[in-house]
Amino acid sequence: MRHRKEYTQRVNRVVDHIERHLDAELSLTELASVAHFSPFHFHRVFRAMVGETLQRFVQRLRLERAATWLVHDPQRSITAIALDSGFASSATFARAFRAEFGTSASACREGAQLRNLGKLIGKPGKAAGEGDSYVGLQMETATPTKSLDMQIEVRDLEPAHVAYVRHTGPYAGDAELFGTLFGTLSKWAGPRGLLGPSAQFLCVYHDNPGVTDESKLRTSVCVTVPESTEVGGEIGAMKLEGGRYAVARIRIDVDQYAAAWDQLMSNWMPDSGYQPDERLAFEKFLNDPASDPENKHELEICFPVRPL
Repeated sequence: MRHRKEYTQRVNRVVDHIERHLDAELSLTELASVAHFSPFHFHRVFRAMVGETLQRFVQRLRLERAATWLVHDPQRSITAIALDSGFASSATFARAFRAEFGTSASACREGAQLRNLGKLIGKPGKAAGEGDSYVGLQMETATPTKSLDMQIEVRDLEPAHVAYVRHTGPYAGDAELFGTLFGTLSKWAGPRGLLGPSAQFLCVYHDNPGVTDESKLRTSVCVTVPESTEVGGEIGAMKLEGGRYAVARIRIDVDQYAAAWDQLMSNWMPDSGYQPDERLAFEKFLNDPASDPENKHELEICFPVRPL
């Protein structure tokens, strides 16, 4: 078990590095060095731990990021999106996009098909169908059945250093899963004196659930820590970038998270004068629902933005 936790930490370190440098050339030698494995062994280790080859993982993340930009950033050309996503040319990107999603990049942008792409990953040649649906950051204008009381402001946030435990797979509405993850993190942080009054619990979302197949969705439950904090095993560390964020404060029931995200993205964002940025989105938790008189979850959804 101790050795497996060490492998998990090294692979997570590589995944974080890939996520920060998707627009750069990512060689096997470089990534193996980040993991402190030899290139010969690292490729096998990565595939065993992540469930897909290193090349496939990098390609998938690049395409999923590009698919999100196609709809969210209409001012950026498809060629610019291709190059900014790490592809050598627009032609290479076009072939890879169609092979991945079964539709062209231009058709995705013009038809706002992003809502269905998560269903199509790994199924080349299938176009987004009318009957498909996907609960997540839907790009089509949608109004929740009941409007939630949400206060939204645009703020400049400071960078934050966090320790995290990461989960890959479905997570929507799974209170037991998040209880286990936060429990694991607290058992590590408590004895180290890291759960004082200034500590904040967060949840970071690495993938767009409207694009990424739910079996590959990555989320990290986090606690803020000093930059010099040492981590190990299944506990990793990363820096959340500062900058401008749309911050939506809300009190909700456990089954209203998706509706809260939809309300921010579908109702507020199109009229805000802002568009999503490439930084990670996260939730900042402001209370303990178990101690709340109504068992409500009070939180801030922090979504990175930049001017249109």
